[in-house]
Amino acid sequence: MRVHVLQHVAFEGLGSILSWLRAKNATVTTTQFFASGKIPAVNEFDLLIVLGGPMSVNDEQELPWLREEKRFVRESIHAGKAVIGICLGAQLMASSLGAAVYPASHKEIGWFDVYAVEHNWPSLAFPKQTQVFHWHGETFDLPAGAIHLAYSEACVNQAFLVGSRAIGLQFHLETTPESVDALICNCRHELVPGKYVQSEQQLRCVAAGRYATINALMASVLEYVTRREA
Repeated sequence: MRVHVLQHVAFEGLGSILSWLRAKNATVTTTQFFASGKIPAVNEFDLLIVLGGPMSVNDEQELPWLREEKRFVRESIHAGKAVIGICLGAQLMASSLGAAVYPASHKEIGWFDVYAVEHNWPSLAFPKQTQVFHWHGETFDLPAGAIHLAYSEACVNQAFLVGSRAIGLQFHLETTPESVDALICNCRHELVPGKYVQSEQQLRCVAAGRYATINALMASVLEYVTRREA
């Protein structure tokens, strides 16, 4: 399996996804927009992973590479590639497909429940309710034709499916204790008290089983988008 990763800042990496990729003996290449913006051709990979970052998809004047990234993400989705967008990555997917991205009513930082949207057709089955890790201040409208997969109290559009192989996740299923620490160390200034903003202690004091649960769900998402269709 050939995997390409779009990384926006050094402190937001693959987390638990790295173990899944190693188990698959995947060949992994990365575009680091904070260092070099070289993007491959769409025929050079099988799975595209678009990671998070503190910038907005609307910051095109300050970060002109966002225009090219959106074009690339859109081209990858339309080509039928397996695509997973995480947090900023999901917002980039939505924006690349013509949907609006804008400040949410509430910042959502911490461990909060998401709820599955029920469907009467075979698709990725999210748990009816599960606690996941969030760190975002913006949200998005669903792209035209997208299937709504999950929501939370603070944010209606938490996950969506485009076609059969592209999934956007507003939340972080790849989270590990190390990635939580990296976010806190680099974005501590965002921990301003709010209805859906937890304290540093709340972010850190989580049982190992919670990480195992969300990491297993991340693996299920990866298996879903890379599955062989009949």
